[in-house]
Amino acid sequence: MPSTVDTACPTDLLLDHESQPEGSFLRRLAAEDWSALLRAGLRSRAFARDEHLPIGPADENVYIIWDGVVRQDRFPLGEGDGVPTVTRFRGRGQLVGEAKLVTDDCAVRTKCLTGTLVVPCRARYFNVLLRKRPEAQRALLRSLEDRNRGDELVYTMATRPPLERVSRLLAHLADTAGWAGPRADRVTITGPSQKDLAAALQLAVSTTENAIRTLRYHGIVEAGYRRFVVHDVDALRHLAAGN
Repeated sequence: MPSTVDTACPTDLLLDHESQPEGSFLRRLAAEDWSALLRAGLRSRAFARDEHLPIGPADENVYIIWDGVVRQDRFPLGEGDGVPTVTRFRGRGQLVGEAKLVTDDCAVRTKCLTGTLVVPCRARYFNVLLRKRPEAQRALLRSLEDRNRGDELVYTMATRPPLERVSRLLAHLADTAGWAGPRADRVTITGPSQKDLAAALQLAVSTTENAIRTLRYHGIVEAGYRRFVVHDVDALRHLAAGN
């Protein structure tokens, strides 16, 4: 049985949306526009780890991720064994299922890598809000542009060395999906596995493991089961820059 749970929309959804990661949709959205969305009677929904968001032709919602990390797989050449996929990670504050705003055809598989809290909103209502509130539309477009530019830097640098690419992805996840600990320079990333990282970067799993082993040797990253602790964020970003 699915463990998806509808919950009452908590007060902190109204009060703390601006604490979401830099560049995310919620971070860019003005308080009055977020309040206008919530006045539609939106309810948060909780999904368990390894469940899928119901993004597909039969679903009418877009989803705002309030907490958690999801893996999105697209199939530009169709589904099947050995067919290439395009893998991306999305985290807190991001809008997913955005294709529903312009088309009913949304072929993307979205798997929760952690327990994930989302705020679903009917695409039709969301479009009405965007038409009535130009600043909300601007916030969405700017967040999508930020996301596209981030994707270019993180996922498309196939000619760069594996250590640099893995470092860049972990630095990106630290910024967009990580949680800071008591020390300001220590960030925990929960959800993606080494296999997930390899799929996103289109690297062999062994190549990804070797890069992470190097990071562990230098004390920059601690790797566990679907969990990475970045001990030195500045060092990771230094490697991500190719230095």
